[in-house]
Amino acid sequence: MGKGPGLYTDIGKKARDLLYKDYQGDHKFTVTTYTSTGVAITSSGIKKGELFLADVSSQFKNKNITTDVKVDTSSNLFTTITIDEPAPGLKTIFSFKVPDQRSGKVELQYQHEYAGISTSIGLTANPIVNFSGVVGKNCIALGTDLSFDTASGNFTKLNAGLSYNHGDLLAALTLNDKGDSLNASYYHTVSPLTNTAVGAELTHSFSSNENTLTIGTQHALDPLTSVKARVNSFGKASALIQHEWRPKSLFTISGEVDTRAIEKSAKIGLALALKP
Repeated sequence: MGKGPGLYTDIGKKARDLLYKDYQGDHKFTVTTYTSTGVAITSSGIKKGELFLADVSSQFKNKNITTDVKVDTSSNLFTTITIDEPAPGLKTIFSFKVPDQRSGKVELQYQHEYAGISTSIGLTANPIVNFSGVVGKNCIALGTDLSFDTASGNFTKLNAGLSYNHGDLLAALTLNDKGDSLNASYYHTVSPLTNTAVGAELTHSFSSNENTLTIGTQHALDPLTSVKARVNSFGKASALIQHEWRPKSLFTISGEVDTRAIEKSAKIGLALALKP
């Protein structure tokens, strides 16, 4: 894929990752192993209160074709086949879930120096068609994300976004939920050497006239240990520490407390990911 404005999902991604990635209130365990033929097998389990969920997935790569298969505790089979660059800048993704016969979908992604396009269509008689596109350069880009239900003849998604990138500063503005929600985000790299950054996200709902502000920061204590913290306008404060105790193996502890109801117990999340 060539450098350019990226896809629509890249708009505001840096700020979202800083504010929300790796935070959780559950207990999660993931182990990845590799067979002699190069197949990656990943087993994961997550404990949500008294409920335990697990899945097993495998990934096989052959030249530019990647096949992912996952089975969960509800006996659902998820399959994704990705063909990377059958033509320059193009990626083809085919996915489906068994036993859901309406889940089949084909997606095409194309990235160019001045544009990024993603379009998908469901493999049903009356499919949902999705189109997203971004035009611009690395510094500024404008995009839209649309979904149309051919069965009802209605648009189920109408989003638009604008991103601005100036060195260590990234800003994004998106209009979501068919114009009902306005989201502004900001990400600034303070120190590349210590991976120190700050970010903020402001969401306004026109229907409820409600604003939600979330601010956060991240910092690397050393090359193997990083910390993150965030707080929102509802008084929810969260923090995490993540340590790479061996290459590609991460141990993460995260917690959340409601500062407006400090008498309530804090939520603690644990995540362990093991890779050879």
